[in-house]
Amino acid sequence: MPELNSGDTAWVLVASALILFMTPGLALFYGGMVRAKNVLAMLMQNFFAMGIVTVIWVIFGYSLAFGDLGNGGLIGNFDFLGLEDLGSEVTGTIPTLAFVAFQLTFAVITPALITGAIADRMRWPAWVGFITLWSILVYLPVAHWVFAGGWLAERGALDFAGGTVVHVNAGAAALALILILGKRKGWPKEPMPPHSLPLTLLGTGILWFGWFGFNAGSALAANGVAAQAFLNTFVAAAAGMLGWVIVERMKSGHATTLGAASGAVAGLVAITPCAGFVGGMSPIVIGGIAGAVCFLAISLKFKFGYDDSLDVVAVHLVGGILGSVLLGLFADASVNELGTDGAFYGGGWELFGEQLIAVGAVLVFSLVVSAVIGLVLKAVLPKGIRASEEEEAAGLDITQHSETGYALERS
Repeated sequence: MPELNSGDTAWVLVASALILFMTPGLALFYGGMVRAKNVLAMLMQNFFAMGIVTVIWVIFGYSLAFGDLGNGGLIGNFDFLGLEDLGSEVTGTIPTLAFVAFQLTFAVITPALITGAIADRMRWPAWVGFITLWSILVYLPVAHWVFAGGWLAERGALDFAGGTVVHVNAGAAALALILILGKRKGWPKEPMPPHSLPLTLLGTGILWFGWFGFNAGSALAANGVAAQAFLNTFVAAAAGMLGWVIVERMKSGHATTLGAASGAVAGLVAITPCAGFVGGMSPIVIGGIAGAVCFLAISLKFKFGYDDSLDVVAVHLVGGILGSVLLGLFADASVNELGTDGAFYGGGWELFGEQLIAVGAVLVFSLVVSAVIGLVLKAVLPKGIRASEEEEAAGLDITQHSETGYALERS
C-alpha cells in the first residue's frame, strides 16, 4: 500500500483552500472592471460556480474526469459515483479525497473565468444553464484528456497546472459565447470604464496569492518541484506585469493600474502549464512575452468586432496558448523527471508539436461544444440568453437579482 505523507497532505489541503480563494478574488477582479450597475451580477456569476460545480463534481464529475485513470481515452467512467469507497484510498502520498478536493477547485474556477467575456449582458437563467452544461460536456472530458492520462497526455503533451484544461478551454468558450451574445449596447462607441479599480487591484492580489496553490500545489507534494513551481509563479507574474506596462507605456504614453493588474494575470496564465517543468530564467521570458503579447492581443477585438468585455480572450486564451506552446521550447527535464526536454534544451521539436496538437484539440472542442450549448439555450429559454435593451440599460443587478451593489443616498 502507498504510504501517506503528512507534509504532502497538509500542503495539498492548503493549496486547495488557496485555489478556492481565487474564485472570490476573480469575482473582485472582474467586478471592479464592470459598471457599477452590474457588479453584483458579476460577483454572483462567479460565486455560483462554487455551488453548482461542487455538487456536480461530487455526484459524478470526479468520476467522469478521473475514472479509468491513466488508460488514455476520451472520458472516465462511473466507478466513483458519489465518491463511494474513496475514504480509505491513497493517490501518490496523499489521501485520494485530498486529490478530489484539489481538482474540484480547478473545476470551479475554470467556468468562472468565462464570466468576464459576457459581462453586462447575459441573463442569469442562461448563465445557470450554460455553466451546468459546460462543466459536464466540456470541462470533464478535457480534464480527462490532460490531467487523468487521457489521449493527449498519452501522446506526450505536458500541462502542469492547466494551460489547456483551464485557460485555453475557458478562453475558447468565452469567444464562442460572445459571438452568440453580440455586442453590448453602445460598444465600442460609448466609454464603459471600470467602476472600481481598487476592487480590481484587490482581486489581482488575491489571484496572485491563490495562484501559488494552483501551480505549486499541482506537484501534489511538498517537494522540490513544488518549490520550483512556486518561484516560477512569483517570477512570471512580475515579468508579465513589466512586459504589459512597458508595451502599454510605449503604445499609449501611460502605464495604468489596470494594465499592471492585467499584466500580472497574463504572466500567471502563461506560466501555469510550465510551472513545474521549467527553471532558471525561463519564467522571466515566458511571463514577459505573455504580458507584452496579451496587451497587443486586446486590439483584436476592435479589429474583428467582437465584444470581449473584460478581455478574457486576450488574457486567458492567448496567454494559455502562449504558455502551452512555449513549454515546448523551454521544458527542462532536469527540473522534473516527469517532464521532457523542449527544443531549447536538446529535446528536439517533438514536444513542441504535441503542445500544438493539445492546444488545437482543446480550442476547437471547447469552441464548438460551447457554441452548441449557447445556441441551444438561446433557442429553448423563453427569454433567450441575452438581457433585453431595457434590462441592459437598467443594469443586471436590479433586473436579474433585485439588488444593487451600492446603496448611495444624498444627504
